[in-house]
Amino acid sequence: MADEQPDQTKGQDQNEEPLRKDEDPPEKRKRKVPPFVIIGVVALLIIVAGLFYWHSTYYEDTDDAQIAGNIEQISARVGGQVVNVAVLQEQKVEAGQLLVEIDPRDYQVAVQQAKGNMDSAEAAWHAAAQNVPVESVSASSGISSADADVRTATAQIDQSQKQLDAAVAQVVAAQANSKKAQLDLDRYTPLVQKDVISRQQYDQVVATADAQKAALNQAQANQLAQEQAVRVSRDRLLEAQASFRNSQTGPQQVSIQKAKADQAEATYLESKAKYEQAELNLSYTKIFAPFSGIISTKSVEVGQNVSVGQSILTLVSLDNIWVEADFKETQLRHMHTGQTVKIKVDAYGKTYTGKVTQIGGATGSLLSLFPPENATGNYVKVVQRVPVRIDFTNLKDEDKNHELRPGLSVEPTVRVKE
Repeated sequence: MADEQPDQTKGQDQNEEPLRKDEDPPEKRKRKVPPFVIIGVVALLIIVAGLFYWHSTYYEDTDDAQIAGNIEQISARVGGQVVNVAVLQEQKVEAGQLLVEIDPRDYQVAVQQAKGNMDSAEAAWHAAAQNVPVESVSASSGISSADADVRTATAQIDQSQKQLDAAVAQVVAAQANSKKAQLDLDRYTPLVQKDVISRQQYDQVVATADAQKAALNQAQANQLAQEQAVRVSRDRLLEAQASFRNSQTGPQQVSIQKAKADQAEATYLESKAKYEQAELNLSYTKIFAPFSGIISTKSVEVGQNVSVGQSILTLVSLDNIWVEADFKETQLRHMHTGQTVKIKVDAYGKTYTGKVTQIGGATGSLLSLFPPENATGNYVKVVQRVPVRIDFTNLKDEDKNHELRPGLSVEPTVRVKE
């Protein structure tokens, strides 16, 4: 049995021709791949490898990126009761659109009061300012008048002194004449008693003596009057000098008046500032949107009392948005500002254009709330990521309907080589 040879033709189709020795069986011929297929697959692999190498060399991308934007917390700048809320949550608003209105009546009264104080201060300032030139002219004319009075008084003293000197001379002359007349009378008296001379001659000598005595009295009285005139002139001079010294304070009086005018001006400016502040407070009762966006959070209702600085709305900008991407430190070798970027948005499957604007100053882990530290010395090297800011370059044309939102995931691809 062991020497029996198996029947090679058993199980074969009788109509099938026997195989030649140099031919492969049919099953083996079916599994044979044509050479051109192998060549095509190899070429495809080479192309894919080349594209991968080209992309990895000329481009750097990351999926750790999202859209960022301005998220403004709208707060009240003045306190009061809310009388109007003009927006709803998730409502789109335009820049300058009214959002909330606070009761303005208290602030309108404050504006009127501040305006009244400002007008009063302005009138006082103008009045004080007009007194400055008047005081200046008065001071100047006062100095000139006082100086003239001093000169006049000095001249009057000189004149009175001369008149006094003349009166003294007249007294001396009158004394001499009176003495001579008295001597003549003394000589003629015994002669008339002895009838040496006539009674008429004697009467004439007596009359002459009396006349000279009267002239002496008159000259002495005139001297006393001139002495009084000298004293009056000197008193006038002292008064004129005092008036002149008083007039010398004119410039100081002008300075004082000018200081009063400056003080009045400062008071006016202060009241004007308070008036402008009151107007500002009145304008703050209406809160407008600082930019276009969407109201994402609304925490205010009509009738609610709000305080200064209280956050009442959250406004998300749809125009001022950018991409914050975290690249590995190994991807930054050829990356710099100004390079073009293709930004793919996962939510819409669209691609936008942008450029690298800034490369972060530190790694993300170092800027975290709890930065890592190696106190034990067991150091494990981990590839760090660095934040990179990417700005959209054609957002108005590529996002006309404002589809992009802060927080959306994106995949930026930076061309690092030209």
